[in-house]
Amino acid sequence: MRENTSTLCEEKSAVKLKPAVYIVGAGPGDPDLLTIRAQKLLFSTDVVLFADSLVPPEILEFCREDAQIIRTASKTLEEIVPMMIEIVRNDKSVVRLHSGDPSLYSAIHEQMQQLAQAEIPFEVIPGISAFQAAAAKLQVELTIPAQVQSIILTRISGRTQVPTTEELAGLAAHRASLCLYLSARHVKAAQTQLMTHYPAETPVAICFRVGWPDEDIQVVPLSEMAAGSEAEKLVRTTLYIISPALAHRAALAQGDGQEGGLRSRLYNPTHDHLFRPNSPNNLEKSVSNVEPDAQQEQENAKK
Repeated sequence: MRENTSTLCEEKSAVKLKPAVYIVGAGPGDPDLLTIRAQKLLFSTDVVLFADSLVPPEILEFCREDAQIIRTASKTLEEIVPMMIEIVRNDKSVVRLHSGDPSLYSAIHEQMQQLAQAEIPFEVIPGISAFQAAAAKLQVELTIPAQVQSIILTRISGRTQVPTTEELAGLAAHRASLCLYLSARHVKAAQTQLMTHYPAETPVAICFRVGWPDEDIQVVPLSEMAAGSEAEKLVRTTLYIISPALAHRAALAQGDGQEGGLRSRLYNPTHDHLFRPNSPNNLEKSVSNVEPDAQQEQENAKK
C-alpha cells in the first residue's frame, strides 16, 4: 500500500460499495495523479478489471489485498462485459480501470450501452488525460492570450477511421494547440498534413509514455516530428502536442519574465467583474506600468 494514502485506505477499507460497475480513469500512468474518488473505489472494490497493457501495475497498489485482479489486455468486449455483468449480479462491485480519461479513446461507449441494456448500474470517474500531464511536465499553458485560445484533441485515420470533416489537414487550419493521440504509426502522414497550415518551425512536443517511469518528452520543430519519432522507434503510447504556445517555454527557461502583450485579462487591474469591481486607483496604477500601445488599448476599452 502506498504510504501517502495509508490513512485514507484505513478509513475507507470498511466501506461496502454497492454492486455496480465503476469505470475509472487511471490517468496517464503516475499513481499520484489518480483522483481521490478513484483511490477510494480501488480501496473498496471487490474486483478490478484493468487494461494491463496501458495501465501500470503500480496503480494496483491501491487495491485491497483480497481484491480479485483480472487482466484484460488479451480479452475482447464479448468477454469483458459479460464478466462484469456476472460480477454485479453476484452482489459484488467491479472497477473497470482504463488509462487516461474515459471520455477519450477508451471504448467505454459500447460498454455502457451493453451495461444499460442488461440493467447493470454503472458510474464513470474521470481521470487526468495525457495531454494535461504532458503540459504540466512541459510547464506550458496551452491557451495563451493573443496567440492560441483553442485546444483540439484528435487522431489521424488508421485502422480506426476519422470522419472526413475531422481530417487532420482541415483541423490544422485553425493553428490551435493540437493534441494528437494514437498516431505514432502514421507520423509521416501526420506531419505532411499538419504542415499544410502550421509553419515548419512550429514546436512539437513528442511525449512517450507520459507519467510512466520511462517517460520521455522532447520538443522539436514540426519539420522534424517524423524523424524524431522514427529515431526513437516510437509506434505506440505516444502523444504529440503541436502548439505555438510551446515557443514560450524558452523564454521562461531563460528567466525573461512575462512577454509583452501575452498577459491574461483575468487578473489585470483594468479587468473588473462580479467579485472584483474596478477602482480608479487600480486603473491608474496599471496604466502607468504598461507600454503606450497598451495604454491606448485600455483607454479604448473604457469608452
